[in-house]
Amino acid sequence: MNWLLVIAGAAVGAPLRYLTDRAVQARHDTVFPWGTFTVNVVGCLVLGLTTGALTYGAASSHVQLLLGTGLCGALTTYSTFSYETLRLAEDGARFLAAANVAASLVAGLGAAFAGAALAEAVWG
Repeated sequence: MNWLLVIAGAAVGAPLRYLTDRAVQARHDTVFPWGTFTVNVVGCLVLGLTTGALTYGAASSHVQLLLGTGLCGALTTYSTFSYETLRLAEDGARFLAAANVAASLVAGLGAAFAGAALAEAVWG
């Protein structure tokens, strides 16, 4: 049963990542990887909220598997973040590469904390 929940979440997360990345990137005429940045930050927010809901008894471990492991695991992408950062640096956009690392770290952690804080405010 558990692996079916992970598969179901991933089946939604992977196409959602692709479609979101393309939609966001199409709106920005820049080499900065806004699409990947967006899906990673949204995934951190959802994971923080899901983990908080589990902590406060508002969600079961099945929800954690479906949303946290499946959806967020397929939605977020560390490998693409790494590749795009490396590509920026190799293409001479070292400032944008460093900005991508710093902004992704700060925004991702901030989103995870915000999700957990929202869960606490709602269910804590």
